[in-house]
Amino acid sequence: MVTGIPHKPSTLPDTPQWYAIYVNSRAEKKVEADLAAKGVEVFLPLKMSLRKWSDRKKWVEMPLIPGYCFVRISLKENLRVLQTTHVVGFVRFEGKPARIQDRQIEFLKRMLKQSDYDWEITHEEFMPGQTVEIVAGPFIGLEAELMAIKGKKRVGVRIEQINNTLFVDIPMSDLVVIG
Repeated sequence: MVTGIPHKPSTLPDTPQWYAIYVNSRAEKKVEADLAAKGVEVFLPLKMSLRKWSDRKKWVEMPLIPGYCFVRISLKENLRVLQTTHVVGFVRFEGKPARIQDRQIEFLKRMLKQSDYDWEITHEEFMPGQTVEIVAGPFIGLEAELMAIKGKKRVGVRIEQINNTLFVDIPMSDLVVIG
């Protein structure tokens, strides 16, 4: 006779969502390739950076957010990600893997395709400011936090789950205060 604990169905969501993962330093591209080979949808935002050596200069693709990749999976598939070499784990918020909204990933993708805007990433903490909606240009429809940095007005879009803020120079005429 077999007795035991009744089987409890999984409460993990079935639908694929975006999550941020920590990866070992300088292993972001390797993790991206390995996850893609496993059939996992992965996004590694890259930017061109001029690297200088004593004998030469060269433009190279560098991770926009060092130490992180983004994966779009159902949490039931999390072992495929966690069993990948150089993956440290999921970024967690309140003890659970932190879900990244689709619109934030789309914003990153659009931002990287734009050459019209100067942008930077910062790990600094900022005081909350006014909430604005972008009403013109390639980022139309996005809500963001208005920041004043070094005398310039910039729009900050905070990805709270990984404690980073992205900045894009946008004309003030393209903004409407909503909060």
